[in-house]
Amino acid sequence: MFKTKRDLVYIILAGIFIANAVVAELTGGKLIQIGPFIMSIGIIPWPVVFITTDLINEHFGRDGVKKLSFITAGLIAYCLLILFIAIQIPAAKGISTVSDEQFKAVFGQGIWIMIASIIAFLISQLIDVSIFWFLRNKTGKKMIWLRSTGSTVISQLFDSFIISGIAFWMTGKITTAEYINMATTGYTFKLIIAICLTPMIYLGHYIIEKYLSEDPISDGD
Repeated sequence: MFKTKRDLVYIILAGIFIANAVVAELTGGKLIQIGPFIMSIGIIPWPVVFITTDLINEHFGRDGVKKLSFITAGLIAYCLLILFIAIQIPAAKGISTVSDEQFKAVFGQGIWIMIASIIAFLISQLIDVSIFWFLRNKTGKKMIWLRSTGSTVISQLFDSFIISGIAFWMTGKITTAEYINMATTGYTFKLIIAICLTPMIYLGHYIIEKYLSEDPISDGD
C-alpha cells in the first residue's frame, strides 16, 4: 500500500496534524477562564500540531510542511462550507435533539473562528517553516530545541493575535482589553506547552530516525 517507510510516516504525521488542527477549529468558539486569564478551549490540541510540524520539518523538509499546511487550510475551508450549509437547513421540529438556535450558537461562531484560523494558520505556518529552516541551515542537525522552539515563539505570536482579533474582537464578542488578555494568554500558554514538549520532539525524532534509517533529508528545495 505504501511504497516506502517514509510514505507511511508522513501519512501518520499528516493525519495527526490535520485531525488536531480541525478539532481545534471546531472547538475554538468556547472560551474558558482560568483566574483572570481568558483563552479559547481550541488551544488545547495545538501543541500536538507544533510537534508534528517540527517532525515533518525535520524529516520531510519545508515542502512537506508547506503542502500539508495548504491541504489543511483547504480542509478547514471545506468544514466551514459544510457548517454554513448545515446552518441554513432547518432542524426537524419535535425530533431533532439540537435546535437551530443551539446549532447556530455553537457552529455559527465556529465559522468566524475558521475564517480567522485559515488566515492565521497559513501566515503562522509559513513564518514557522521559514524560521525553522533559517535556524536549521545555521545549526545543521544540532540544537533541535532551538529551531523547534524558536520557530514557535515567532509564528505563534502572529497566530494568537490574528485569530483572536478576527474571530472575537472584530466581531464584537470581546472588548479590546479582553482581546489583548486573550491573545497574550493564549500565546503564553502555547509557548509554555511548546517548551515543555521539547523532549517529545527529541523522542519523536529518535523513533522516526530509527524506523526510517534512510539518507539525511534535504530542506525541500
